[in-house]
Amino acid sequence: MRIAIASDHAAIEMKAALREWLIEEGHEVADLGPDSHDSVDYPDFGYKLAAVVAEGTAEHGIALCGSGIGISIAVNRNPAVRCALVSEPLSASLAREHNNANCLAIGARLIGIEMAKACVAAFLGTEFGGGRHQRRVDKLSNPSC
Repeated sequence: MRIAIASDHAAIEMKAALREWLIEEGHEVADLGPDSHDSVDYPDFGYKLAAVVAEGTAEHGIALCGSGIGISIAVNRNPAVRCALVSEPLSASLAREHNNANCLAIGARLIGIEMAKACVAAFLGTEFGGGRHQRRVDKLSNPSC
């Protein structure tokens, strides 16, 4: 699976750990930055991640910042992207099954790496349920549906 990952400076370590783990799991991973602990603005990296997922270069995106909140808001500004902020695996799974989320946001200062891996694994391992959920998902990108 092609996965893009991006963070701000607060989540550099988690991004690196998840990138390496995902590669070990057999995924193709595009690290969109940043590459250092220098302070950066999370919207810049959230927008970059959203663009890569929206254009189809990556099938899914993982967005990380200190709380996960700011970067998830930035990613969700793109109407072709549905980013769910999660802190445990059930929400990650439901985000895929019910909402067809194509991006996952995690707060690196709020959960540890093992819980983050569990969230990502649940997210990537769940398919969209379609059916009754499709109508609702369509409204997320087009409120007039």
